[in-house]
Order: sequence, then C-alpha cells, then structure tokens
Amino acid sequence: MEEKVTVQSVSELFESKDYTSLRNLLAEIDPYDIAVIFEQLGNKELPIIFRLLPKELAAEVFVEMESDLQKDLISSFNDKELEDMLKELYVDDTVDIMEEMPANVVKRILSRTDSETRGFINEILKYPKDSAGSIMTVEYIRLDESMTVADAFKRIRRIGFDRETIYTCYVTEPDKKLIGLVTVKDLLLTDEDSLIGDIMQRNVIYVNTTDDREFVAQEMNKYDFLAIPVVDGEKRLVGIVTIDDAMDVLQEETTEDIQKMAGINPSGKPYLKTSVFHLWYKRIPWLMLLMVSATFTGSIISAFEDAISAMVVLAVFIPMLMDTGGNSGGQAAATIIIGLSLGDISKKDILKVIWKEFRVALICGFTLSVVGFAKAMIIDKTDVLTALVVCITLIFVVIIAKVTGCVLPIFAKRLGFDPAVMSSPIITTVVDVLALLVYFGIATALLPQLK
Repeated sequence: MEEKVTVQSVSELFESKDYTSLRNLLAEIDPYDIAVIFEQLGNKELPIIFRLLPKELAAEVFVEMESDLQKDLISSFNDKELEDMLKELYVDDTVDIMEEMPANVVKRILSRTDSETRGFINEILKYPKDSAGSIMTVEYIRLDESMTVADAFKRIRRIGFDRETIYTCYVTEPDKKLIGLVTVKDLLLTDEDSLIGDIMQRNVIYVNTTDDREFVAQEMNKYDFLAIPVVDGEKRLVGIVTIDDAMDVLQEETTEDIQKMAGINPSGKPYLKTSVFHLWYKRIPWLMLLMVSATFTGSIISAFEDAISAMVVLAVFIPMLMDTGGNSGGQAAATIIIGLSLGDISKKDILKVIWKEFRVALICGFTLSVVGFAKAMIIDKTDVLTALVVCITLIFVVIIAKVTGCVLPIFAKRLGFDPAVMSSPIITTVVDVLALLVYFGIATALLPQLK
C-alpha cells in the first residue's frame, strides 16, 4: 500500500469516525510506516488515532516517531496512559526517548516507571553518551550451564516475552560472569536432556561498557551478529547491544562524518525540522574559520605581487593549481577517513598509507602535468618554459595534497579527535597555501623574467 493512499485512507476513516476500520487498517501496517503517516497528521488527529492502536503496536510506533511528536503525545497522555506506554517499551528505547526530552518530561517519565526499571534506566544513563553502555539493553536471556535444554526452553517461555531478543541466550556463572552462549537453533537441534554447559559456545566475542559505540557496531557488522554481549571490567554480563541499535549508530556516525567533511557541525535533527537559525549556527563557525584562513593565501599572492606583475600569465593558472590540490587532498582524505571508520586502516599504518598515496600521487601528478602542458600551450598559448613551470608545479601540488590528505586524518585519530574533523575544507586551505608557495618558488627559480 502506497504511503499517500494510506494517509488519505487514515484521514477519511478518521473524518467519518469509522474507528474500528481505522484500527484494523493500521494493524496491518508496519510500525515504521505508521510513524511516517503520523508525521503527516494534524495535532487534533494524532492523539486520537494513536489511542486506537493496540498497546504493543502503539509502543513500537512510538519508538519510531520523531522526538517532537513523542513529546506532543506524552503531553497529551494522562498518568495512567503514560505508565501503560512505558511498560510496553524496552529499557534502552525508554532511555533513547528520555535523552531527547526536556527535563520536565524526563521527570514525569521517571515518576511513572517502577523502581526496577528506574534502576536500569539510571544504570544506562551513567555511561558516556558514545559508549557501548549507553546503547545496550538489559533485557536479555541468561542461562546457567547446569541447566538442561528442557530447562532452558522453560525459562525462555517464562521470561522471553519481555526480552528484546531470545534467539541468542547468554550463559553466566552465578555472579553473572560471562562464560558462553547458545542460540535457539542449538537448543532446537539438541536432545532435551543435554546440559547447556556441554553445548554452549565458550569462545564468546564481547565488548566492554566503555568501548566506543561505533566500534561495537563495527564488531557486529564484522561478525554478522544479531546481538553482542556487553560486560563490565570484571567480565560480568550487564547487557547486550542488538542489531537495530547498531544500525542506528552506523547511520548517525556516517551522517555526522559527512557533515564534518563538508565543514558543518552535526545538528542531529532532520533537515526539514531544523530551523534556519540553527542551520546558521551550525555552519557559520566553519565558514568563518575558512574565510579567515584564506587570509594566508591572500598574503602569499600579495608577497609575489611583483612576479605576477612581471608575468600576468602566472595568475591564469592559480585557480587550476589550487583546485587540483584541493580535489587531490579531498580524495585522499575521504579514502583514509572511510578506511579508519571501517577499521581497514589503523594509526600504526601511517607509513604504509603515506607510501601508497605518494605512489598514487606521482602517477596522478604526471598524468595531470601532461594534460596541463598541452592546455598551457594550446589553449592558454604560453611559452614552453611557463608551461613547464605549471607542469612541475602540478606534480608537486598533487603529491603534497595527497600526502597531506592522508596524514592529517590519521594524526587526528592518534590525538583522539574524529578524523572527519580533518575534512576537505581544512585540507583544501592547507594545500592552497602550500600550492602557491611551490608555484611561485618554481616560477622564480626557472623563469628568467623573474630573476
């Protein structure tokens, strides 16, 4: 069913007050699609239609909604409705919602949760925002190695309804120290009298509560996990990270890196829901910095004003050289940033990276210099010596740009900064300065008119 038709159908059924048909219609739609539809409904319709949903479906839809709609719905709930909603949510989803809410809404949410859930929420909130602990859920299946397969199934049936995933079960000692795991597939294909300790996988891949959440997502992607256990410093199991949260992390981190590489401070909000003032606030610092940094290029051009006056043709090639340098550096930086993000490149690989980029730059620079020589001679109609200066400069500029573009992100990573901070705008500015110095240096050395 197409989204436009569905929205129209929902509105028509609402206007005709055919709530039974409306409820049945929504029950057949995926929670995410319902959330998309709700974003297009009016403030009058939304609370009424939302209340028509079954409790479990309503909770799933609520998690998929944007934070501003969640806030509006919470404001429309009475205490009993809010309490019923929170009972249907997983703890990690509740924490995610609370992080987007103002203090008064957070206080109200906490007041309507039971003491056990409140304890779990506070436990997750104490971890750093970008850590594994901040995105984990405490609702998982825990088994003892002394259990039989039959005992394990009984436990899964008894508590599985409230767990975020039941496919992977974790085996711990009485003090919750992680010692193994089993999957439901393992249990189904094993005799009911077999002991969990005999069939469990003992070599368990896990992460620590303080590990970076992006690293956690990468580990899950690497091993194709649906969930990964999270342990504390004493290897006690405290939670798990599920695939849906890992995918959210990868999406957020990728979006953030793209914004940083474009010279924009990440906003964390959808574009159409972000105010003009907020966009200005996120963009202006980088624009201001880059504008001021351009003073260096202006100073260099001023310093070689006599050379330019003596040979005006030199100024013709400045945009081409600067653009080529910026583009070359941007290519290298993007490649290295992606490699660092995916774990294909580490900080210790810096010499290997430099050597590879140097060879790539040498080939690219030589190729561009041949084309540049032809352009200078045929299109710009310069003399051979000037064309040679441009060609030599192109080779040096491409080498400098690509080496700079690969080194800066690795240095940023080594210093603990996000490699995306060393984005194309910064690299372009650095390369522009170096390109001009090289260009005028070579021109001064080779052209007799400037000696």
